[in-house]
Amino acid sequence: MVVFLLDTNVVSESRRGRRGDPGVVAWSASVAITDLYISALVLGELRKGIAMSRRRQDYIQAENLDAWLRSLIQVFGNRILPIDAVIADAWGEMYAIRNVPIVDGLLAATAKVHNLTLVTRNISHVQGLGADLLNPFTGS
Repeated sequence: MVVFLLDTNVVSESRRGRRGDPGVVAWSASVAITDLYISALVLGELRKGIAMSRRRQDYIQAENLDAWLRSLIQVFGNRILPIDAVIADAWGEMYAIRNVPIVDGLLAATAKVHNLTLVTRNISHVQGLGADLLNPFTGS
């Protein structure tokens, strides 16, 4: 059974529902929610987006995103993975191979440590580092 770790770009795209990328919509419909995990880093990136909306004084968007984030935390619950010493060690080994964006590298390390497939649009950022990868986006 394949189990997946979602990157922020996939989680954000899923918020668009049927209006989202057709590849992401089709892939999402083909997997069980219980086979999907996210990293605490994804929550941090989403929180950053909410804070940026507030800084732009787009309070309605910020509140909508905040409600969505709270629902994600409820839905994923114990399927939200932390960054721990084992993941940090794996990331350090990967980073020594190639300089990669830190969050993408930590997500790849999380996927590798937990034997998950990283679902991301950013395949080129982490390809060849030992994590299983999947890009569900159409035309990417």
